[in-house]
Amino acid sequence: MNESKIPDFHIRNLPIYGDVILAPMDGYSDWPFRSLCRELGSAMSYTEFVKVEKILSRSKEPAKRLFFKEAERPMTFQIYGDDPDLILWAALKIQELNPDVIDLNMGCPAKTIADRGAGVGMMPTPIKIARTFRKLVRHLRVPVTGKIRLGWDRSKNYKLIARIVEEEGGSLVAVHGRTKEQRYAGSADWDAIAEVKSLVKIPVLGAGDVRTVADIDRMKKHTHVDGVMIGRAAIANPWIFARMDRDQVTPQMVQELVHKHLARCVEFYGDEDGSRLFRKYAVQYLLMHTLTREERKEILKPRPSGEFAKMLDQIYAVTT
Repeated sequence: MNESKIPDFHIRNLPIYGDVILAPMDGYSDWPFRSLCRELGSAMSYTEFVKVEKILSRSKEPAKRLFFKEAERPMTFQIYGDDPDLILWAALKIQELNPDVIDLNMGCPAKTIADRGAGVGMMPTPIKIARTFRKLVRHLRVPVTGKIRLGWDRSKNYKLIARIVEEEGGSLVAVHGRTKEQRYAGSADWDAIAEVKSLVKIPVLGAGDVRTVADIDRMKKHTHVDGVMIGRAAIANPWIFARMDRDQVTPQMVQELVHKHLARCVEFYGDEDGSRLFRKYAVQYLLMHTLTREERKEILKPRPSGEFAKMLDQIYAVTT
């Protein structure tokens, strides 16, 4: 990792070295992928979000999602919910796992989450957000941060929510420059992200439409954010955290990462589940080559990890 001696910014007293960060993504930012991105240069790690009710139940899912290794620090646990008291109780419980930061997701646009008042569904209720941050900041020893969108739809209240996060003691706000209704369509509004940065004194991370190394620098220049979050673009090109565009990545580098990622998936999930869950990344990694329909079907077939690795090597032998 390329870490300078001078932090790029601080989350409360926590120094962050680097200005590009892998965004938390449900189904993607698990330990195998997240740890690889951290090694490539992502400045810190965010877990996939975890539902507070599951943390407070006997579900085994939170332990899997919140697993991390020391090399990943600074480590942020991201949670979501719609009840300030449940959010606090869940945060107190997971704080014992020693994260560096706890983040509240107020940006997920998925209908099943937002329509019940969680994720971006919290944004229409600023008073609830204020109560939640007040409770979290008062009772937690670690910094509390938030990730938001611009608002539900035409009702864009991102400036109000960012101010609330700061005024109630939040230590950072990350802003995806789209509304709930936009989901991932249309263009991200970098002017809105710039507005948030100009309004608050806490660090601001910007997200949305960062696909290349040049986009990182453009967003920073346009918005003056402290750091840039990259989500979907990193799935096909995790080397973006090493400041490399996809056309700069050699086939040998891709092949090496494919084997490393597959090995971590198998280590983490077991052979069958690890191979199955890795397939979605394999298809992304191989997009730099023109795969035939048959090759795609082969990648998606269930098979032991050893056979899977050999099959990938055979595809490389043909396409490189």
